Amino acid sequence: MASSLRTRRGGARLRAVALIGIDGSGKTTQAHRLAEALTAAGHPATYHRNAGGRRWLGRLAQRVGRPDAQRLVGRDGLLAVESVLRWLAIALALLSCLVTGRTAVMDRWSACQYASIRAHGGQRWERLARAGYRIFPPPAVTILLTVDPAEAYQRIERRGTDHESMRWLTAADAAYRALPEFAGFVVVDGNGTPEEVSRRIRAHLSEWLPDDPPAVARPPSDGTPRPSGGGRDGPVAAQARP
Repeated sequence: MASSLRTRRGGARLRAVALIGIDGSGKTTQAHRLAEALTAAGHPATYHRNAGGRRWLGRLAQRVGRPDAQRLVGRDGLLAVESVLRWLAIALALLSCLVTGRTAVMDRWSACQYASIRAHGGQRWERLARAGYRIFPPPAVTILLTVDPAEAYQRIERRGTDHESMRWLTAADAAYRALPEFAGFVVVDGNGTPEEVSRRIRAHLSEWLPDDPPAVARPPSDGTPRPSGGGRDGPVAAQARP
């Protein structure tokens, strides 16, 4: 269990939080939920999807008779387009939240680009990407959602909007774990229902989000007392690096 973020952050305002992980790990679902939860708790937040355009390029490739984005623009072209589009998305998100004063909930961050570069085998591009992304202040919290690649594959197939190979998902999972920033990530188990994963995330953000309120036991209509243990389960403990 990671140490409390309350201790680590010293009560600082949550300016930005990023959710990262392989495709199918639940980033988008949890980022939307987190933005809503923060706003409800009195910390106005905005969701930002910092996509690199790979899904859009994949659809374009299929329209022109190519199997995927890499076959359309080449590996180096894909990495260049991803890096630029994601940089622009992050820049706009940070600028927006600087102007409005709202918390930025980032669906993807620069680490996603570094992992993509490594998974594609284009390590020589990583130095250039890091030079470009270095101007961005790091999020207060970066949450890495970990999920079994086989489970991620099934989730992608169920949503039916795109397709990823097991080979790619496995390579991307390994790439995230090999990043030098990995030691600073808050690692949260992304397996399970969205509700379970949300509780794990909330357990790490207790400084800004109150614990889930306990269920209030109500006596049955016949007046007999309820047996103990019928309340709602508390937050599920997050799985994080020690």
